Amino acid sequence: MKTRIISAIVAILIAVPIIYLGGNIFTLMSALLGVIGYYEFLKTRKFKRDIPFAMKVIGIMIFIAIVMNINNRYFYIDDFIVIAILALLIPIIIYNKSKKYNIEDALVILAITLFLGLAFNKFISVRLDNLFYFVYLFLITIMTDTFAYFTGYFFGKHKMSPTVSPNKTWEGFIGGFILGTISSSVFYYALINSQINILVLISVSALLSIVGQIGDLLFSTIKRYYGIKDYGNLMPGHGGVLDRLDSILLVMLSFIYLSRFI
Repeated sequence: MKTRIISAIVAILIAVPIIYLGGNIFTLMSALLGVIGYYEFLKTRKFKRDIPFAMKVIGIMIFIAIVMNINNRYFYIDDFIVIAILALLIPIIIYNKSKKYNIEDALVILAITLFLGLAFNKFISVRLDNLFYFVYLFLITIMTDTFAYFTGYFFGKHKMSPTVSPNKTWEGFIGGFILGTISSSVFYYALINSQINILVLISVSALLSIVGQIGDLLFSTIKRYYGIKDYGNLMPGHGGVLDRLDSILLVMLSFIYLSRFI
């Protein structure tokens, strides 16, 4: 517990000033976190089957290009999707005889390249566009996770998904959903836009709260499949990048579509 608290304090002391400053330093640090997260998944994949080094290099190059293409600065995202599909699928033909790289490998690295690339791209672009939007999205995940933990701890009786995450309960899910939605909606209304339709705001916040909890379960499911406890050890006691940002990454992706309503 002491290790968890210390590493959390250190992370907050480093992250808060960088988030506040934004700009190039935030972009570079976020991109670095993305690369670490990408590496964590490639390392996780090795527990089942390794991917050829050349394909890892191609994948991470495409990933970085997607992450740094803020607000379609260089290309439209459709271009990157086409490039990723061609660059990561066609080599199946080359590796066919050695069977070192098959269709499953290609689809796995394609999915993680596009998913993490788009998620970290949005992670950066939201902050560069508006600090308060960034805080709002983080507030949803933090408050949802916090209240889900305490609600589940004190009132949890009905297991939500015992094979994936034994400690999660439906009571915790509901508590996190309600209080996470309320706290983030109050923040948005008070500091971003007091003219917004309240029902629309609550609906969007509620959907993002649910998405955040689904993101947590999704990454836990992947860990169960590969038989690991954590993706990495960047934060002692907390795990790696993908352990800490699992909820917010899916929330950022979902915000691409939900942002048009608020």
